[in-house]
Amino acid sequence: MDKSRRHFALRAALIAAGIASASSTWAQNRGNYRTLQWDELMPEGWNPKAALGHLDASRIPEGSAQELELQRKMRKIWDNAPVRAELDGQRVRLPGYVVPLEYSTGAIRDFLLVPYFGACIHSPPPPANQIVLVTLQKAARLRTMDACWVAGVLSVQGKPTDWGVSGYAMSGHQVDEYRGARMP
Repeated sequence: MDKSRRHFALRAALIAAGIASASSTWAQNRGNYRTLQWDELMPEGWNPKAALGHLDASRIPEGSAQELELQRKMRKIWDNAPVRAELDGQRVRLPGYVVPLEYSTGAIRDFLLVPYFGACIHSPPPPANQIVLVTLQKAARLRTMDACWVAGVLSVQGKPTDWGVSGYAMSGHQVDEYRGARMP
């Protein structure tokens, strides 16, 4: 092989190695988030009904003072739901539905991520340990109840919002459309 072909082959090999290295690094950065399911945000053994004892809610008349008192008690329990401190600072990836905290025709940065469709909008908010307050590093075009994956750094930091109390916050690095038959 003459000198110019050898030089070209060497350059091509170096470029190919660089591309492979760069794409490998990108794949590693994209994949170094721990995928969580919503039940992993709850401490093992946490049972919000335990604080209510053996109360049979089906026997309480709808719209009664008893029902209102039960709802108040449940809301207090759920708003103070325990979180898992060991998740603080972890890089995680979590699927969920978007509840925007700001209303804009463009992109949003702050929203609640919730585990089921309609949470906080068409039904009472879930327990605080089932709500994540997300602040994206870069605004994204998202709408109410869009299904998505959010990846970022999770913190154990509760905060009340107009839509519910979050038990966790996340500095969102990446948001992707959820694709799949149904949310896990």
